[in-house]
Formats: sequence, C-alpha cells, structure tokens
Amino acid sequence: MQINKQEYARRRKALMSQMEPNSIAILPAAPVYIRNRDVEHNYRQDSDFQYLTGFPEPEAVAVLVPGREHGEYVLFCREKDPERELWDGYRAGQEGAVSEYGAADAFPINDIDDILPGLIEGRERVYYAMGANQEFDLRLTNWIKTIRSKARLGAQPPNEFVALDHLLHDMRLYKSAAEIKVMQAAADISAQAHLRAMQSCRPGQYEYQLEAELQHVFMRHGSRSPAYASIVAAGRNACILHYTENTSQIRDGDLILIDAGCELDCYASDITRTFPANGRFSPEQRAIYDIVLAAQQAAFDVIAPGRHWNEAHEATVRVITEGLLGLGLLSGELEALIASEAYKPFYMHRAGHWLGMDVHDVGDYRVGGEWRVLEPGMVMTVEPGIYIAPDNDRVPKKWRGIGVRIEDDVVVTKGGHQVLTDAVPKDADAIEALMAEARAGAGEAA
Repeated sequence: MQINKQEYARRRKALMSQMEPNSIAILPAAPVYIRNRDVEHNYRQDSDFQYLTGFPEPEAVAVLVPGREHGEYVLFCREKDPERELWDGYRAGQEGAVSEYGAADAFPINDIDDILPGLIEGRERVYYAMGANQEFDLRLTNWIKTIRSKARLGAQPPNEFVALDHLLHDMRLYKSAAEIKVMQAAADISAQAHLRAMQSCRPGQYEYQLEAELQHVFMRHGSRSPAYASIVAAGRNACILHYTENTSQIRDGDLILIDAGCELDCYASDITRTFPANGRFSPEQRAIYDIVLAAQQAAFDVIAPGRHWNEAHEATVRVITEGLLGLGLLSGELEALIASEAYKPFYMHRAGHWLGMDVHDVGDYRVGGEWRVLEPGMVMTVEPGIYIAPDNDRVPKKWRGIGVRIEDDVVVTKGGHQVLTDAVPKDADAIEALMAEARAGAGEAA
C-alpha cells in the first residue's frame, strides 16, 4: 500500500525542476519529542520530509542539489550501530539510505557540519522552510556564517533564502493515484471503526469505551495511530468542537458525535458521524440532523473542477440558515440572516479543509486574493454542523445541548468528485436500522 521509490524520485525531480538554477534545498527530519522524563512520544516523520524521501528515521537531513555531478539527492542519517539497534530498532545506515530509499549519496549525520557547508558554498539560493524547526534554523544560519567568514578566501555564500514550503505545499495539494489509493484504504479502515462504534454503543457506557472500539479497528487493520485525537462526545459535549476528554458516561437520549480517523502510511482520514446512543433519534435531534445532512449534500453538489473552494461552504451556510429559520431558531429574512452571519452562534466553523499527510493539510485556500479553483487530485473534507449550546437561553429548552456534525473525505475528480468515506451510513433511517440490527443480533430487547 505504501508509496514506492519511483514516486518519491518523481516528487524530488518535480521539486528540483521548479528551483532556480544553482540552488540547493535542505529539509531536516522531525525531531524526537519527549513525552515525560526519558520517555519519548512514538516517532512520526515530518510530512514534508516524508513526502520527498519516504525515510522514516529521526536524525536525518535531506539535501537536493540540482546538477550535482555525484548525484542530486544527498541524505545524512544515522550510521548502523548494532548496540543501539538492539535497544531502539533497525537503522538503514548509509548503505540502506542508498539501496532502500534512493539516495545518490549518503553520509553519517555526525559528519554534517563538515560536509553540508561545502554543498551550500557556491550556491546562489537556499530553499528551506525557515521557522519550522528552530534548532535546525540556528545550525543552518551558523553554516552560512562560516561560509561568509571565508569570503575573502574566495568562498561564495548564498545570496538568498527561498521558502521551500511554498513550492512543496502546492505540490502536496495534488494527490497522485497512489496517494489516493492509500487515502482510500485509510478511509475504509476508519469507516469500519465508525460502524463498530455505532453497533456497540449502549447507554451507560463511557465515551472512552467507544474510543477503544475505534482504536481496536484502526490497529487491527494496520494503522498504528489515529490521525488526530479522537473526539467521542456524548450529549452536551458534542457542542464542544474539539472535545477530547472522552470521559463522560453516555446517557439514554444522548446524541453521540464521533470525529475520528486513522493514519495509514502517513496519510490521514477524517470522518464524523452523529448518532443516538439508544438507537432512536428524538424529533428535535432528527430535525437538526436532517438539516446538517442536507447541507452536506448541497456542498457535494458544487464540488467539481472549475468550482472554487468557498462554494461548498457557502452552500452549507444557506441550507443551515434556511433550516434554522424553518425551525424558528432564527427569525428574519433569509438573505439578511446570511449576510449578517446570524447562523454563526450555531455554525461557527468552516465547511471543510484540505486533507492529506496532515489532517489539516497544506495548500493555499486563496490564490492571488481569490478563492482557489478546484482541480482533480485535491482532497478535502466536507463537515457542516449545528451546535446549540446547553446554556443558549434564546432558544426553547428542548433544542439545547444538541450538537450534530457530519463529515466525509472527498477527492476532486475529472468528472466531479468521489466520496472516500461513504461506507458509513449517514441517513438517519439507515443509522437507526444499523443500530437496531446490531441490538437484535446481540439478543437485546427492542
């Protein structure tokens, strides 16, 4: 399922083709982060570094030198060390960096101070993401200072730094067929996890028990971690957009909002479903739910090549405002309510975001001051919601504490779009039928 060496090589070549002549690009791997005392967080590679190299280890630096006689892709990495590998696991070493990961040249990371300044010297521009890694920023600045200090001896320091992330993030916005295949696999795993959560949910459980069901499916199918902290929000907790405590007990009559997706081979999925803990929507829950579902469909209707990014959001705003007006939760004239953003106390976030190696993926939403036009290969989420705060005394009590969000992952195709996550039901009747079937299968009374 992983991206192959040939695709990484194509990415490096595509990036170098956009670089100015006589330049160099430098990317450090993600640092290791300490969780507490001497315990480390599970290592996850920096997305930009992963995108260009596929190299999964820390303490590494990738260098692209277009036109270099001895090879354009240089990788600094840890040396083989049987003793450390006994404690910490396999290292590719310099030989593996070349044979397994496609480097033209590989050097020990401990030799970088001696070698990298020589690769930089004489190059007019350095492509680098300044500010992303402050410790490495300082090291790179010191190397440049060293070259400048030798200018009287004929050394030629670079004239300028160029933002590498600008070029690279635009590339990452367009997913290849191989990337979409991985993202579909991640979406399929996450869909199974959401189905399991719906089928196993019972009043009286705790939110973290549903989170455990999600994690079970993720790992059972090859994903080592969620793409982000899973949200399992019961009842009024669903009105907290980034609720991650997941410690409350689930009550009969609660809606459960689960926003969760796995990461697979460094690609994210992102699904939200909202369903009744007892298997049956109340009339008020169903009314809000159906508005959100209609808003999502309206967004789907305007996702296609040539449409702009914000059209999907605008479509959700119109449907949600109209729906709230119909329920009496807003009053006034539709166009005026939209213009004044009267919906915002109920729908305060955007309708979606780019999706890829990062769950909130890179890529500009505006180009030249205008909303970006959608093109094939772009992947986005569509996630309208309505949240009626428990303390909102402007609405009748029966509506308070209802939070609903529905989210799917969508790839823009030549002919329109494809929903990657439609294996999880979202029609209210279909959700109730799924939950009833699960309970019947478990021998529970209706």
